[in-house]
Amino acid sequence: MTLSTQFITLLSMIGMGSLFGAMFDTYQRFLNRPKRKQWIVFFNDLLFWMIQAVIIFYTLFLVNNGELRFYIFLALICGFAAYQSLFKGIYLHLLEVSIKTTIAVSRFIKKAFHLLIYKPILGLIQLIIIIIISIGRGLLTLVRFMGKVLLFILKIIFVPLQKIMLIFWKLLPKSLKNSVEKLYNKTAGNFHKIRNYISKMINRWKKPKE
Repeated sequence: MTLSTQFITLLSMIGMGSLFGAMFDTYQRFLNRPKRKQWIVFFNDLLFWMIQAVIIFYTLFLVNNGELRFYIFLALICGFAAYQSLFKGIYLHLLEVSIKTTIAVSRFIKKAFHLLIYKPILGLIQLIIIIIISIGRGLLTLVRFMGKVLLFILKIIFVPLQKIMLIFWKLLPKSLKNSVEKLYNKTAGNFHKIRNYISKMINRWKKPKE
């Protein structure tokens, strides 16, 4: 390993130590340990340390093909100590500002979406439903009114027609009346037989088979 490679490795590990400190504080900030169950904390910690180990080893592989030296661990410790003494307060302040800014922006977007998109669409849907219901009620009222008008017209036409037919019936000869009555009775009897036959068939069909 050349001297320049060792120097780059030393600076990289110092940087990784500082980065580890920042990532650890970020992890602690979002984990919220007191409110988490112990097994969740355990698996999160295990996953965090594994990810950090992979990142550090990958960086070491890039700068010196993954060769381990004792000073590498010292550089990591120095980088972490430098972060704790020089940059931790500034980073935590920036982290809190970033979190608060993100929360404020997300709340603003949520309120804007609710006011500009959700409420207008909901109001439009409600308006359409009200219009459809109103149209349906109007059509139903119109149909009822037309039915009453039609029934009234039929009554007006049927009553005089009934009287005319009655007068006409009285004027018919008795022999013709008897023929008409016989035809009517015969037709009514046939309809009665057909209805009884259909009723029997329906009853047989409905009767459960044993």
